[in-house]
Amino acid sequence: MKFGIKATTLLVLVALLSGITPASANTRSTAIWDKLQSSNPQGYVLLMRHALAPGNGDPENFTLGDCSTQRNLSEEGRNDAQDIGLWLKRQKVKIARVESSRWCRAKETAELLGIGKVRLNKNLDSLFRESDPLGHRQTAEIKKLIVNYQKKRGLLVLVGHFVNISAVTGVSLESGEGVVVKADKNGEIKVVGFTPIP
Repeated sequence: MKFGIKATTLLVLVALLSGITPASANTRSTAIWDKLQSSNPQGYVLLMRHALAPGNGDPENFTLGDCSTQRNLSEEGRNDAQDIGLWLKRQKVKIARVESSRWCRAKETAELLGIGKVRLNKNLDSLFRESDPLGHRQTAEIKKLIVNYQKKRGLLVLVGHFVNISAVTGVSLESGEGVVVKADKNGEIKVVGFTPIP
């Protein structure tokens, strides 16, 4: 069924007045942080999309290690990354380690969080140009990393890209947003919460 603009506007208005919010908004719970706060959590992994870097993909002359050839964080993105880091620090969750894509915008986001030394992980590198992100070796490696982290202590923070995180979790994130996951005893990766959208 097709709706005109007026009908669509009316449906949105009715939803707002009745207190209904879109499904995606309902699933963005940050309640997990109440459980993790002031703790040394076991098996939890935070997958975070890099902060705001206007545009899509990368320029044709993209060169790894040369930020001048890449899409980079805007000033707003840099400020958001610092704000997210401050928010994470206020949660007082023990951070085990921070890993990042080698792309400049992800690496800078991870560094600006200020929550630990950043290790580069090629398996977090952008899969934007890949035809099958779901079946890609990098996706399999990140899933394996999460599953193998089940019995380890401290929050593992992985900073990467929209396509990669979506391939691992089935979740779409806004710039600078994070999704908290944990593998269950059967090795299935479960989404358990989010960080606030900056």
